[in-house]
Amino acid sequence: MNANSNVGQVELGKYLVQIREGAGIKQAELARMITWSPAVLSRVESGDRPLALEELQAILTTIGSPDAARLQVALQREWSVVPRPSLDHPDQDILWNAEQVAKKLVALREQPDVRNAFERRLAEYVKEIQNTADMLIKRDHQVAFIGSIGIGKSTAICRLAKLEVEGQDGAPNVPVLEAGAGGITICEVHLRTGPSYGLMIEPCGDDEIRADVTDFAEYLLKKDGGNANEQEVGGDSQGISKEIERAVRNMSGLKIRREKTGDGKMARRDDAKILAEQQGSVRELVVEILARMELHKRDRRDIWYDSSCGKSHLNWLKDIFEEVNNGRHPEFTLPRRIEVVVPTPLLGTSEFSVRIIDTKGIDRTAARADLEVHLDEPHTIAVLCSGFNNAPAAETRLLLERSIEAGVRTLGSHSSLLILPRTSEALAVKDESGIRVETVDEGYELKGEQVEMSLQPLGLNEYAVCFFNSHQDDPSLLRKFLIERVMAVRQTFRNRLEQITQNARSLLLNYEQEQVQEVIRHSATMFQSWIKQNSELRRLKGSVHVQDSLMGQLDKAYASTIRATIRREGEWSNLSYSYHLGYGARRVAVRSLRKSVEGFTELCKTMVGNPEFVDAIDLINQAERVLLTSYEDLLRKVQLMGQTSFRDELKLDSNFWAKCESEWGQGSGYRDRVTDHHTDWFVAEQRQQLDDELQQLMQREWADVLNKLSSLFDTE
Repeated sequence: MNANSNVGQVELGKYLVQIREGAGIKQAELARMITWSPAVLSRVESGDRPLALEELQAILTTIGSPDAARLQVALQREWSVVPRPSLDHPDQDILWNAEQVAKKLVALREQPDVRNAFERRLAEYVKEIQNTADMLIKRDHQVAFIGSIGIGKSTAICRLAKLEVEGQDGAPNVPVLEAGAGGITICEVHLRTGPSYGLMIEPCGDDEIRADVTDFAEYLLKKDGGNANEQEVGGDSQGISKEIERAVRNMSGLKIRREKTGDGKMARRDDAKILAEQQGSVRELVVEILARMELHKRDRRDIWYDSSCGKSHLNWLKDIFEEVNNGRHPEFTLPRRIEVVVPTPLLGTSEFSVRIIDTKGIDRTAARADLEVHLDEPHTIAVLCSGFNNAPAAETRLLLERSIEAGVRTLGSHSSLLILPRTSEALAVKDESGIRVETVDEGYELKGEQVEMSLQPLGLNEYAVCFFNSHQDDPSLLRKFLIERVMAVRQTFRNRLEQITQNARSLLLNYEQEQVQEVIRHSATMFQSWIKQNSELRRLKGSVHVQDSLMGQLDKAYASTIRATIRREGEWSNLSYSYHLGYGARRVAVRSLRKSVEGFTELCKTMVGNPEFVDAIDLINQAERVLLTSYEDLLRKVQLMGQTSFRDELKLDSNFWAKCESEWGQGSGYRDRVTDHHTDWFVAEQRQQLDDELQQLMQREWADVLNKLSSLFDTE
């Protein structure tokens, strides 16, 4: 007979191993103590043999540790409303308290004499408990490092995660992730814990690769269309990033060679340009390059360490990463994402699992979908990286400002600033008297005060900041900082669940007390009055538009970036129309509703501080949570409409894309002409219908938010 039908044998066996090892007891020793053969106990711990209840009790009693006692308690719990957490979950007791309250709420809700408004309050509490419990139960977190190219993100990550190989002849250790002065990593890189050392990739699609090769071919044939004066030097200016160019060259064998001439001098020979001169058109050159890349042979998606390779695991991982990242491995295609797998916890803790993300460095603009998504993820810590002298960097400020404009409310708990000083920068800091600091820590302290002052206008008081010199500082300090940031996020989940649970208990206790019900009716009347006063959206006077974010990026982008994006009909990693239109729509909604939402929050704070409403605190807190959660759902729905409706309309307008495409080759002013086409498109009369539909959606969704709020109140 199984010890607990809700617990799998493998999970139970695995946790028994943890408890036994935590108590310092060897398997053979425990088997002898309970008079079992070691083979039987081994089968139990591997999950191959089910346990009878009395057998499990005997094992746990024999171990006799606090963990064994906690497991005995955990196995007796029957979960029906909240999903059952794993046996080793550190928040078992908090979740069990929530489960018990949720059961009482469900039982009361099912009674036939419960009034409708009260039934809706009960149902809302159950939903809140379930949703918040889900957040706490999940122990998989991400730490995303975001910053400019060449700032030192990859080096810091490798130092943090102990992914370094020894330098030769006394040289400093070398990061496993290829690092340099920027423009090294071809795509976003994820580090995670797994069974062994290995590499996995998510490949680019054939259309993506074809578009990249077309950009490269146009660059080789100098098809800048007379826009050379707008082609800014470096990075993205050729319409293809140098990381992609490097990989395409390696995959196709079109390398730049340096050879000695007859007079002994070094000459540069570019195989790609020689091939371009032999082709009659961009299309022919694209076909030739794609043929040389032999994409049909590049179908491998993962590779794992084998000791027979003759290298240490980290040296092998470093070499294979460089091969894949640079397009030198014959079995791998261009990656959209690379996963580096290691068999050890990345932050040295087993309480939760962590995936570290090394994002692509910021080159020209930080307003990118792949970066900003990490600032609005409930289980992600966004680590905004900055150099020392300019901290907080302009890119960091821009990301924070845009998140605030988009209504993100978790920046204080879910993001932080990592300042990466170079050697001697901290010692160059001067105090108010103009005197240099004497120690690195003193330099860090003074710079930290400056950073705190610069972030105060954004409302980010006591923002989490860490300094880390990858070449001198102890990496355990950075690990400790990141663990604390993850724990801070998890604490927000705990606090929220405990508050909901506590409020729900008050609701249950006060259900039949008429005096309490009178106070609740009084507070409900105030809420209903606020709802009537705030039922209409605040009308914006033409100062904020859905297209603002997109138009801003067009103004900043390289001409060749705009050209490459137009070829892809607005969807490229460097410039995504759908993302910026979605962000713009969300920004419009925030501008329209922020004052109302902030006003409601202030009303709730005022009422909580008033002794007259002490018996209605659970209702006040619930009302505030319902409004804020519904408001966030509204913002996401509006963002989705911006991404789809406006983007779909653009995609269908072939005439618009043709006009933009035709501007390439018409001389200087390319960016201005294309921008004018975009302006004309968005202000056209038929586009006003999209604006009207967006306004209607916001009004409809806001009405739903207020109806949901109103349904909690019984003012009869």
